[in-house]
Amino acid sequence: MALQNRAGFASKLGIVLATAGSAVGLGNIWRFPFMTGQNGGAAFILIYIGCILLLGIPGMISEFIVGRHAGSNAVSAYGRLSSSKWWKIVGVMGIFSSTVILGFYSVVAGWCLQYLYASVVGQLNGDAAFVSNYFASFSGSIVKPILWGLTFIIITHLVVIRGVRNGIEKASKLMMPTLFVLLLIIVVASCMLPEADKGITFLLRPDFSKLTGGVFLSALGQAFFSLSLGTACLCTYASYFDKNTNLAKSASQIALVDCLVAILAGLMIFPAAFSVGVSPDSGPSLIFITLPNVFQQAFAAMPVIGYIISIFFYALLALAALTSTISMHEIGTAFFHEELKLSRKNAAWIITVVAGMLCIFSSLSVGACDNLQLFGMSLMDFFDFLTAQILLPLGALLTCVYVGWVAPQKVVCDEFTNFGTIKGTLFVFYLFAVRFICPIGITLIFLDQFGVI
Repeated sequence: MALQNRAGFASKLGIVLATAGSAVGLGNIWRFPFMTGQNGGAAFILIYIGCILLLGIPGMISEFIVGRHAGSNAVSAYGRLSSSKWWKIVGVMGIFSSTVILGFYSVVAGWCLQYLYASVVGQLNGDAAFVSNYFASFSGSIVKPILWGLTFIIITHLVVIRGVRNGIEKASKLMMPTLFVLLLIIVVASCMLPEADKGITFLLRPDFSKLTGGVFLSALGQAFFSLSLGTACLCTYASYFDKNTNLAKSASQIALVDCLVAILAGLMIFPAAFSVGVSPDSGPSLIFITLPNVFQQAFAAMPVIGYIISIFFYALLALAALTSTISMHEIGTAFFHEELKLSRKNAAWIITVVAGMLCIFSSLSVGACDNLQLFGMSLMDFFDFLTAQILLPLGALLTCVYVGWVAPQKVVCDEFTNFGTIKGTLFVFYLFAVRFICPIGITLIFLDQFGVI
């Protein structure tokens, strides 16, 4: 039974923008382009879209069903559809994972704020060696990266404490359209550069000779992570949906936005990279080392345009990161607010303080104190490995098993069809996907990550 007098999203647009914002993040704008570059361009994109359809959308609907049916925080939600309270552990894992991710993700988000500031004041003007040294100097210092990371967490906190409608929904309605406008401006500018057509061709013309089993698994993993499956984020947001929300339609719309942003990110980066002869598979260094130099070279004849594009780009990254950190923060805030009966502000402070501590240690582990390690990895890399490669896939796998095999099928069907008010033509396919296709796909990701296949 849903909690009474519980706040919810005020509009369908708010639902789509807020939930899409939780999925759209640095993974789309940063990770997707270099993954595409490393795996053969458009062929990878086609496989990625197929994985979204087969794995992503059914997985999203599953979390939506759990969250909306319960109308409560993630831990309580996973205890509603089974007589065994052990299933609450899935919600606990989601809260733990999202808080850890918020901690180390804010380090990178803080870097985006630093580069936005540096772009505004003109600190990134210089050759490739200068830009590379700039990043090494900044990330290796003690104070600056921590201050920027904590600033990002505080900004997230200020949105979350305002609640679902006045905080999360209003912020999403402002940030998501702004994100799209900035993205489109940079795409247009990038596609107008000399030799930009080579980058567009690379992105949009499939080269199936590049396809291997590894490419399929990479696309599967990217689809899985880009939609925030397994973090309990989608479950938490769905608890704020009204009973008239079409879950399958909402999941499809969110997946469409997610794919669109990822493809636009490719159209933003590849034409500019090809224009100045930069390899499309430059990897994670693309954002902070390669691209500042790309902007300078590509717009050398129009330095003012290059200056503006650089500012827009890092503003775009900061916005994308913020839409994700808000959702990560909300998962734990909702739990402490409802289970411990704390005020929303005090509940949010618990997550803010814990994430802030994780941010500090993560930042130090990749900078001034590189001896902060676990299992031979920096703390930041370890947190990334623990969540992305273990807890998130495990959470998504358990959710599929829970909805597909444990939850009463009638309840699942009722939620899918809004108690018969929506045609359930696709329910049979959905149930088959969540029982068989999704678990197999997630298991393959697990095996691949640990080198079993």
